[in-house]
Amino acid sequence: MAQLSNGGAESQQQQQELADNARKNKIQVSNTKKPLFFYVNLSKRFMQQYGEVELSALGMAISTVVTVVEILKNNGLAVVKKIYTSTIDIGDEMRGRTVQKPKMEITMKKSDKFDEIMAAAANEENEVDHYEN
Repeated sequence: MAQLSNGGAESQQQQQELADNARKNKIQVSNTKKPLFFYVNLSKRFMQQYGEVELSALGMAISTVVTVVEILKNNGLAVVKKIYTSTIDIGDEMRGRTVQKPKMEITMKKSDKFDEIMAAAANEENEVDHYEN
């Protein structure tokens, strides 16, 4: 019986670790604060570290998320795992009422060739650095 409760504690710890990772590998995308390739490179880094990344955006930033996802897919780095859309209510202080905004979340995981492609890119970068020096 002690083993069962111990197993349950381990399961809870694993679930907590998964929940912590889910928070760590989430990127909230803005269409005005950072350039597009900031999000592309950050997504690559998160996939390297966690194996997957969740991109989330509201309103006009949704097109930025879709562009980032398409760049990663077209370069063979990622595969879409889940797409979630919703509408959320946001308080508009100027008008004194709530406004509905579209929200999109896209979860991507590393492609089978992710590590190979990233290693080739790193080697190419090292060769360029070596040539310049």
